Amino acid sequence: MSKATFDPTCYNKSGNETFQQVLDKHLSRRTALKSTLGLGALTALSTFGLAGCGSDSDSGKSNGGSGTNPEAPNRSTAVLNFDSIPGSLLDAVAVPAGYSAQVLVPWGTPLNNKASAWDNTGNNSAEDQANAMGMNHDGMHFFPLNDAADDGLLCINHEYIEPDALHPNGPTTDFGTNLRTSAEEIRKEINAHGVSVVRVKLTGNQWAIVDNDPLNRRFTAATVMDMAGPLAYTSYLETRFSPDGSQTRGTLNNCGNGYTPWGTYLTCEENWPGYFVNTGTKTEEQNRIGVSGSATRYGWDDLAGDADERLDEFTRFNVTPTAASAAADYRNEANGFGYIVEIDPYSQNARAVKRTALGRFRHEGCAFGKLEEGKPIVFYSGHDSKFEYIYKFVSDAVWDPADANPSNRRAVGDKYMDHGTLYVAKFSEDGAGSWLPLTMNSPTTGGGVLGDTFDSLAAILLNTAGAADLVGATPMDRPEWTTVDPFTGTVYLTLTNNSSRTEANVANPRLNNYFGHIIRWDEGSDATSFSWDIFLFGSPASADADTNLSGLTELNMFASPDGLAFDERGILWVQTDNGAADVTSYTNDQMLAIVPSAMVDSQGQQQAVTGANQSQLKRFFVGPNGCEVTGFAISPDYKSVFINIQHPDNWPYSDNATTETPSGQTVRPRAATVVIRRNDGGEIGI
Repeated sequence: MSKATFDPTCYNKSGNETFQQVLDKHLSRRTALKSTLGLGALTALSTFGLAGCGSDSDSGKSNGGSGTNPEAPNRSTAVLNFDSIPGSLLDAVAVPAGYSAQVLVPWGTPLNNKASAWDNTGNNSAEDQANAMGMNHDGMHFFPLNDAADDGLLCINHEYIEPDALHPNGPTTDFGTNLRTSAEEIRKEINAHGVSVVRVKLTGNQWAIVDNDPLNRRFTAATVMDMAGPLAYTSYLETRFSPDGSQTRGTLNNCGNGYTPWGTYLTCEENWPGYFVNTGTKTEEQNRIGVSGSATRYGWDDLAGDADERLDEFTRFNVTPTAASAAADYRNEANGFGYIVEIDPYSQNARAVKRTALGRFRHEGCAFGKLEEGKPIVFYSGHDSKFEYIYKFVSDAVWDPADANPSNRRAVGDKYMDHGTLYVAKFSEDGAGSWLPLTMNSPTTGGGVLGDTFDSLAAILLNTAGAADLVGATPMDRPEWTTVDPFTGTVYLTLTNNSSRTEANVANPRLNNYFGHIIRWDEGSDATSFSWDIFLFGSPASADADTNLSGLTELNMFASPDGLAFDERGILWVQTDNGAADVTSYTNDQMLAIVPSAMVDSQGQQQAVTGANQSQLKRFFVGPNGCEVTGFAISPDYKSVFINIQHPDNWPYSDNATTETPSGQTVRPRAATVVIRRNDGGEIGI
């Protein structure tokens, strides 16, 4: 998530029992152990001896999607073979000894001949931007071509834009009203959002874009996209552009990501509500999700003109009702956003599709559970905002391995992602948890069922967070990226921070949670149960034991875990979006590595990170000044790791990402992908 977030406000007014309250009860049951274990061990260790988490038991692996592969070992044998690097405060990236880092496809790189070359003065046009890499790279995935490890497609999210960087003299506004006046500038901003699909190829030891490749594509905030699932073709999606509710234009604020077993890319719409405004009476769901009543994030609606078809592209961001029916205005335009969006990177022409069955909220990441033939597919996603929830979607269709290589990826997506049940998580103090279904018959905490409040499943999905309030879900500390251990099926999720925390507890005794933590869970014996614990707490090394609950040192301290990904070797990569002064004074944003499934005790029980084993968490990468380190992808041979650098201050200076911008020299900063390789050509990390 960008440091320039538009959503500082908490919209959850449910009053549901918060996660810190659950943790307090959970750990109070073990207070008697405190004197012998110590606070750090008591909090971070102990009760995660769960079935399927490094143990030999396979109980609890049906219906949840995290099933163990009986042909695979239940623990990774990977061993991290690099020294944890010190922090860095440079206009350059830092990597371990024996590694190199290359700058690849920065913002503005042309994807085809329709785009002019990058103009360092900022004079590229809106049309150029529509055919070039977007701004502020974020989530990402590598899709190999022809089963090759050195030739493939990178799908890269572009979360948001910085108008002052995009325009040479800043946005043009009217002197008297301060309203935007340039359609060209706004189109350029719209085109800098979305997703890029870019073919890259390794030659020698250098990756490069394949210029003008037919598969190079842009999806922007204006690209026509299909709607699918329970909300498609309903009155909730009727607009002047799509009177039948079948389509929308664009995707917004694409932060986290995922991918599917059938070879498609999933991009997540996160802080999209700020792009819309309703200056009249807002609906209940608009209030709940945070649509503004006064202004949009970038003022794209300043050029609105209901009677002018040319300006219709800007009118849509003002969702105030202006006509007699929804089909004649844009009151429902915002209803087309807040989804998981599926893209087929291998197709030159296939439209992106928004999968409404997976819920509508501020999606941050989307990971599928461990696959089992004949079992449903499960997708997990967090709602990135303070005191929001964790969700999973369980497909009606069961997994058929033949679908891994389909001739029609869109049809396979329809099969698994348009029909199923969406659940929201409720955490209990005994280390257990419940997945609460969001269906018409789901009981609410006030008595009755969701069907008493909502008239259809489509209505529930439209206001997913509101429905989750009613069933009693547990408010969390900004749920962000999710990933699944390929060996154990355990699900890991980052809880980035929550500066609004006002109550301390044994598990997280910090007023204002600036440092965040990583939670994990294992599915239970049916689709509605799970077991959980905390794997890792962020903290400065200098903090006391009540804060530094994982015993972190200078060589691995961090704050605000954000991006999160396992590779198939079982290495967990943790990216940060710091924002905590005690850490940022020592190091820029970073990426760390650890192998969770290998961390077991003598009884085979998987352990959390503690003072006794924290050396297994190693700092692998540090980004340049001012940036967020985000997005992770790895080549199939594990010899190239791709990381995105978002909103750097004064970087990149050259194609060598580790080259520092000379003191006193200013470069036009550009978000970019960094490729890391070992100098000896070996696998990354081991």
